Amino acid sequence: MTITAPTRTIDPYAAVAPASARHFLHHLNPLSKVAAVLPAMLLLVFVRDLVTPAAFLLLGYALILVGARLTRRAGLLLFAGVPAGLIAIGFGFSLWVDAAQVDATAPVLQIGGWTLYAGALQIGFATALRLGAILALALIGGLTTTGPDLVRASVQQLHVPYRIGYTALAAYRFVPRFGHELAVIRAAHRVRGHHGGRGPFARIARGWGYVVPLLAGAIRHAERVALAMDSRAFGAHPTRTERHLVPFRLRDTVFIVAFIAASAAIFIATFPWQLY
Repeated sequence: MTITAPTRTIDPYAAVAPASARHFLHHLNPLSKVAAVLPAMLLLVFVRDLVTPAAFLLLGYALILVGARLTRRAGLLLFAGVPAGLIAIGFGFSLWVDAAQVDATAPVLQIGGWTLYAGALQIGFATALRLGAILALALIGGLTTTGPDLVRASVQQLHVPYRIGYTALAAYRFVPRFGHELAVIRAAHRVRGHHGGRGPFARIARGWGYVVPLLAGAIRHAERVALAMDSRAFGAHPTRTERHLVPFRLRDTVFIVAFIAASAAIFIATFPWQLY
């Protein structure tokens, strides 16, 4: 008699594995990470130089490397995806710059009657660095915050109605559930040899075969979630008791003040560059 190991169940609302004290970003309130970077992200939209976004890009990377627990996927995103994207965006925007506006700068590349000027490269990469800096600042909270904690903090500190917050969280959790069900449906179709073969037409036929069982599974899952929420009297009272508290501590205030002060220092130090 063979005994199979029980399948591992994942609780999407459970707390993640505790991070070490060195990874301080994981111990901050999610709202503090949003409030700290939001002013700098808004101001970065209006800068046009290279130095200011580059400084914020380095600041964002430094905070993530020091205070975040990085996975392999996050490391690939930071050190491969983002640099490749910045280079592609920089050259792409350089090609769209009107040559008449930058023809006073030195030519860098000339193909026939078309010339790429240094001014166009500067404008293109200034835009790319600006986008990269905004992304790096957003990743400070994005890589160190879970969706449930953000919802709990919004409900507890911002007083967002829990009917809205937890309903949105339940809807968000449908996505990984659909991914799991799609994998099960694909495995079942392969076992039965349903819509086999290669080529685009076979792929389309297999895709259409996934629609009906996936829709049926989604309806069943939605009914179970609605029944579970009704059985717990969801929405019957103006407030609910929180099982997981996400407090706003002194260290959150210190982080907000320190980051805003660092952002102001960067803007003041790079102000002469912003005039060009």
